[in-house]
Amino acid sequence: MARPYSQDLRIRLVRIVENGRSARGTAKLFSVSPSSAIKWAQRWRREGSIAASKTRGHRRSLLEPHAEWILQLIVERTDLTLEEIRAALKRRGVSASIGTVWNFFDRRNISYKKKPARIRARPPRRGRGPRRLERYSGAA
Repeated sequence: MARPYSQDLRIRLVRIVENGRSARGTAKLFSVSPSSAIKWAQRWRREGSIAASKTRGHRRSLLEPHAEWILQLIVERTDLTLEEIRAALKRRGVSASIGTVWNFFDRRNISYKKKPARIRARPPRRGRGPRRLERYSGAA
């Protein structure tokens, strides 16, 4: 993971911006992105601080404390949809998005696979369809 810019660089950049130079011009001078310079200057005006954010790094999943319960839930009912699992979590007091539920199962390589028996039924008037060429011995 990338480290935050030094506090010294942030202070020098903000001082120059406060003295009247544009944030974009100062960003070019210090070889940082314009968005970083603009955000540092805005944060300095708003909060009086330019320290690096503390919300860095990996955050644990919201569903990890409930992993055993969720896995038991899908063992009992294998045909649950993500929305049904989300509703069950909500009844338990856990608010999670569909994406969070999907990522939980994706990390465990659990997916719902359609089976041939579940394919939509064909209308009765249709035949079996054309024969495959591999069945004929004389096929090229």
